[in-house]
Amino acid sequence: MKNRKKNIKLSALIIAHNEEKKLSSCLSKLELVDEIVIVLDKTNDQSKSISKKFTKNIYEGSWDLEGERRNFGLKKCTSDWILEIDADEHVTKDLLIEIKKEIITAKPGYFLIPFDNFIGNKRVRYGWGASWGVSYAPRLSYKGYKKWNNKQRIHPSLNLKGKKGKLKNRINHFVDDDINDMLKRLQVYSDKKASDIIANKQKIPSTLIIIRKALSRFFKCYFSRKGFREGKWGFLIAIMASLFLLLSYFKASLENKKD
Repeated sequence: MKNRKKNIKLSALIIAHNEEKKLSSCLSKLELVDEIVIVLDKTNDQSKSISKKFTKNIYEGSWDLEGERRNFGLKKCTSDWILEIDADEHVTKDLLIEIKKEIITAKPGYFLIPFDNFIGNKRVRYGWGASWGVSYAPRLSYKGYKKWNNKQRIHPSLNLKGKKGKLKNRINHFVDDDINDMLKRLQVYSDKKASDIIANKQKIPSTLIIIRKALSRFFKCYFSRKGFREGKWGFLIAIMASLFLLLSYFKASLENKKD
């Protein structure tokens, strides 16, 4: 009797909030997946009508916490493996081919996928990290082997199970359109992080420790993550990473922000 490989299936999960300008381009790159699942969070633009062109698996709702909506989406996926993609990201055909090949024999677990980050049309590969962009992320996981923390509005932590793998091909992440867009993101991110600090009753360090932590993030991005190789862009990313931490703590302590 011949051995037959199980027909391993792949779902793509997209979480979106008012992404009508980017959603179609993202979804058009997913022709090789077996299932597309889209979760629309508090949308009031054309995201739903755009999504209907690609899938019937569309779920609408309102979530305050990032982990809650992502866990909801993971549960709605029916395939063996799940690839999580954001609307401002593009999956290359080479990456999908690599994924489809790997999951045929892979043991249940997760895979780290590398990123190419873009600011406008400029690819900026070095310097990301410290809660300001990623170079690698566990975006591919076996169903039931990944769970997001439900206590954070931004950058929730993860619970991962099973064997860890690493892929070669990259996700293209169009992080910001320009510097003004980057500054807007800094405002939104620091607002949400401040809300997390307050809601979780996190202890706020002294001003001196906050400054030291912010400087540590700058050095991590600019030197350890080799941001210096990107010239002024690398310096700017390091500044943003340090400001994100500093502003988050200062907003939580000085403004006592709430959702």
